[in-house]
Amino acid sequence: MIIPSLDFINGKIVRLYKGNYNKKKYYYNNVFETLSKYQSQGANFVHLVDLNGADNVKNKQNFFLKEILSSVKKINIQIGGGIRTQFDIDFLLESGAKRIVLSSLAINNKNFVKKIFTIYGSECIVLALDVKINKKKKKEIYINGWKINTKILLEDIIEYYLSFGLRYLLCTDISKDGTLLGPNINLYKEILKKYPKIHLQSSGGVSNINDIILLKKIGVNDIIIGKALLEEKFSFIEANLC
Repeated sequence: MIIPSLDFINGKIVRLYKGNYNKKKYYYNNVFETLSKYQSQGANFVHLVDLNGADNVKNKQNFFLKEILSSVKKINIQIGGGIRTQFDIDFLLESGAKRIVLSSLAINNKNFVKKIFTIYGSECIVLALDVKINKKKKKEIYINGWKINTKILLEDIIEYYLSFGLRYLLCTDISKDGTLLGPNINLYKEILKKYPKIHLQSSGGVSNINDIILLKKIGVNDIIIGKALLEEKFSFIEANLC
């Protein structure tokens, strides 16, 4: 499935370059018209990210996100960025979100996230693990808006949460995000080979239709695309026909 992505800072659509808040590009598309366009073209899900919340949990765009969620009736939303508490999760679900994306929380408070899987179930939770490949080719997880290197390896966290019902995994190679330089195919191959039962979402680097074909060929379940769609490298309809 192709999942369009929209990231927000102060209510504006924006894309970061390799997760760097100092290298952001604003897009002046109307948010509601953009969502309506994706819906009319057949999108089943859209991925939203609160970059304010990811950077500072005290600065979450809750009311703006609620406005978006209340305006969308025929498209499912998965949403992440700065989610830290059960109140955050309940607020978004009650506002209309279909899936909640947990990232930093899954590293900083494992016991709480175990509880979240028990309360809400695996269909409702997406585990987002954002990585950089180090010199030893190890996949190190970064958190808090990609500013902190935890030194924790991707595989260790996947294996930890598998026993608590993990189904949806969103993995981003930070070095590819916002670059339009192509996705990290080898990263996703390795994940799929080691964890064949996981529903894998890829994110970062998609620039053309061939990238989508390659990701589908290796078995990636969902392909999250942001910048390439915003910059009309291809349309959602073209991507969906691959």
